[in-house]
Amino acid sequence: MLVKGAAALATGALAPTLAATQAAADSYTKDIPMPVGGGRPLPANRKFVSKAVEAEIERVSVKISDPKLRTMFVGCYPNTLDTTVEMGEVDGKPDAFVITGDIPCLWLRDSSAQVMPYLHLAKSDKALTQLFRGLIARQSRCILIDPYANAFMKDPTAKTNLGWAQKDQTAMKPGVAERKWEIDSLCYPTRLAFRYWRTTGDKTPFDGLWADAARTIIRTFREQQRKDSAGPYSFQRTSNRPTETMQLDGWGAPSRSVGLIHCGFRPSDDSCTYPFFIPANLFAMTTLREMAYVAEEARGDDALAADARLLADELATALGQWGTMTLPDGRRVWAYEVDGFGNAMFMDDANVPSLLGLAFLDCVKPDDALWQTTAAAVWSDANPYFFKGKAMEGIGGPHVGLGQVWPMSLIVRALSTDDPALLRSLLRTLRDTDANTGFIHEAVDCNDPTKFTRPWFAWANGLFGELIVKLVDTHPEILAAPL
Repeated sequence: MLVKGAAALATGALAPTLAATQAAADSYTKDIPMPVGGGRPLPANRKFVSKAVEAEIERVSVKISDPKLRTMFVGCYPNTLDTTVEMGEVDGKPDAFVITGDIPCLWLRDSSAQVMPYLHLAKSDKALTQLFRGLIARQSRCILIDPYANAFMKDPTAKTNLGWAQKDQTAMKPGVAERKWEIDSLCYPTRLAFRYWRTTGDKTPFDGLWADAARTIIRTFREQQRKDSAGPYSFQRTSNRPTETMQLDGWGAPSRSVGLIHCGFRPSDDSCTYPFFIPANLFAMTTLREMAYVAEEARGDDALAADARLLADELATALGQWGTMTLPDGRRVWAYEVDGFGNAMFMDDANVPSLLGLAFLDCVKPDDALWQTTAAAVWSDANPYFFKGKAMEGIGGPHVGLGQVWPMSLIVRALSTDDPALLRSLLRTLRDTDANTGFIHEAVDCNDPTKFTRPWFAWANGLFGELIVKLVDTHPEILAAPL
């Protein structure tokens, strides 16, 4: 997604980038149903209500001693439900369209991640059951429209309303909002389906529609292994930002066929430098195995399960051979991107999947030695997008610019550790860098938290709420004491 948010950031070195996108952002944020200074919209203005979520807010909030942290949780945790969910019906079945926040389109990645914090409550709440059934179905229909697209319109017959995407040189189809090929766009719906099945045992969403989408995911991943050809996808965009387009006439940097999946864009929506994006390939390997589990258990579809596992095993072999690299100081780490010719780059971006987020995504175990070494390296000067300033330290990325920390990186780090001292430190920073808005933003100037992007970013808000719920259940003493 393009940079959105506070006009305060449109100064200094970032001014050219934000000036180019602020006008587009303004057209989508005129009627933001977000309260000023934290909290929630009035009950009459809330988009979706879950009794289970309301009870969870009460259960958790009374255990948070810090008043500001408590206010942030109460506003952030239900933010997706309060402001981004649009329920309907398709063929008599529930349909859920979940926008990102200040952009009125459904991103496959974001919509999955936005509802994940409520999954543990789904079995006990009919409203949530309808939401998850509706979103799984909507995502399946989106994937069948175009598995190479990352974002979709509510009306499947509509042309994109995103000004920056209207002249893209790619095969835009009705219903597609943006067509950036990101491996994780197909991983996140698979993860959502798996966790919903594992949590509820509800077979309803796993019908022929879901199976068709699952087979389309496998086919698309295989196309982008590029064993026989470059496949059907190419993309170009006229922009003064090189990360907004793909090189070599839209086909991306060259790669040698080694079994990995060729990727166009990272989850930041920035184009890849080397086309084998390792965090997303690891996520694909993991979610293909989860797809196989659902296919077998919920559908009895042994053929689909075998196909998914075969590809997952192929990715595992390729990752073992091509997915790591050695840093100048001799440490062996997961690479960020490689090309199959022996070239590799090390960095990390705050958007998940990331190297930092591999344990959070269950791609590796938290105590895995290779990941521990990698995580330490990305949270250091070894990562060109690790920033440390007067107000905070953390990981950003090229999407917004240098010196801009994404609070998401702090939340993911907190969700990946069991160290009480580190958890307290991360919570203090998150609490103190919200610019007194009560919400989590996309990016924050590491020296001045009043400069931030995207005042309405539901994914980050929900992720913060997910962290607090986890801490109440695993480290209640941290929230019960002053930070």
